[in-house]
Amino acid sequence: MTEHSPKSDSAPGHENPESDALSHDGRNETPTERLDRNWFDLLQELRVTQTGTQILTGFLLTLAFQQRFATLNATQVNIYLALVVLAAATTALGVTPVALHRALFRKRAMGPLVSMADRLLRATLAGVALILAGTTLFIFDVVAGQTAGIIAGSIAFVITAVLWLIVPVGIRPRIRD
Repeated sequence: MTEHSPKSDSAPGHENPESDALSHDGRNETPTERLDRNWFDLLQELRVTQTGTQILTGFLLTLAFQQRFATLNATQVNIYLALVVLAAATTALGVTPVALHRALFRKRAMGPLVSMADRLLRATLAGVALILAGTTLFIFDVVAGQTAGIIAGSIAFVITAVLWLIVPVGIRPRIRD
């Protein structure tokens, strides 16, 4: 566990307002425990995302060494290079929370770390969505033509957006006041 501020010793009824604000989901945990739980949840999500990103990046990096790569037109080469840059940037985004944790370990910065890791993970997911759509576009463009690539890439992007943005809105619980 990482170090955080000590638990509040205040009397019942005089709890920390921050603690009260964080207890809306019925869990009996301190703010420090909540930060630890949120950090571990983020790490699990990052592990899954990093694996997918690394597989896509590895796939893209091997393409330049295939015989057929020399037959790509200028547009396909530009799409490929944009995807490699996007994959590298997305991989860096996905690993940054771990690097931040290393730099901030035992510095009592878990709150800002969890907040930043959440933003970085969201940016990583956006990058993964673009890589998925772009890779689909690229493959279809090379195999079946530009029109097929645009259609397939657009479909991949829409499906990803629906699954990652719209489905969660439909299943999240309604919070009553």
